[in-house]
Amino acid sequence: MRKGKKRKVLREIREFHSSSSGIFFMTGEILLRKKSDYQLIEIIANEQFGNILFLDGLVQTTEKDEFYYHEMLVHPAFVSNPQARRVLIIGGGGGGALREVLRYPVEEAYLVEIDGMVIEAAKKYFPWLESALQDNRSRLLVDDGAEFLKQNKQPFDIIIVDSSEPIGPSAVLHQEEFYLSLKNNISENGEIVMQAGSPFYHLDQIREISQKLKTIFGTVRFYTGPVPTYPGGYWSYVFLSNGVDPLKSEGQPVAGLKYFTQEIHKAAFALPEFFKSAVTD
Repeated sequence: MRKGKKRKVLREIREFHSSSSGIFFMTGEILLRKKSDYQLIEIIANEQFGNILFLDGLVQTTEKDEFYYHEMLVHPAFVSNPQARRVLIIGGGGGGALREVLRYPVEEAYLVEIDGMVIEAAKKYFPWLESALQDNRSRLLVDDGAEFLKQNKQPFDIIIVDSSEPIGPSAVLHQEEFYLSLKNNISENGEIVMQAGSPFYHLDQIREISQKLKTIFGTVRFYTGPVPTYPGGYWSYVFLSNGVDPLKSEGQPVAGLKYFTQEIHKAAFALPEFFKSAVTD
């Protein structure tokens, strides 16, 4: 009997963004599937997006489109504070935010990730993390970010909160006590940037967060940018400080970026009316 080539069996992986919509990925190879003490960690190979990291079934990062998210998360803060030397990243075990921070002449870049298994998985399947951790300015701690802030004694110039959805181990990173702790851990002209969710799917949650933040920080400015594999393909972030206004910044982003520019920085803070109304109530 004639033998043909063995066909690769493809499996469909779905992430629901609502009860009736979402995104799917086809994969012929599940690279990793492990349950840590905190969450289910999965990494698959996909023809379009390369390796994809899921935590509890939700897309966190992909090789193909991660630069949209990580550049928009990190660079607005540095354009607004080019003199930043001490930086903290809470979450972000995939390493993309750390890589972007290290493009600048910082002296210390702390990465505090609660789940060590995420870090080990990312080292193997996302090559940028291993090289970032080898930089002598990197400080890796497997720890609870909220607890780390309670024990910290030296303020940071920039704090980046690279958290997932407000469930599981990330739930504490979306509470008022945590926001107050962030404020207490930045320098006089320090800044905080957090991802805030999808303007389309998470608007009620964003509105609630906005109201809390305005009781704590002098400057609360939301901004947006595309992320193809995140819900709605359109994501929001929030810039916080005790007085620094990112729209008055005169700093320049570093060279070699794929998405972020000085023009993008200014345009990102121009919000569509439905979103602007939600966060200016």
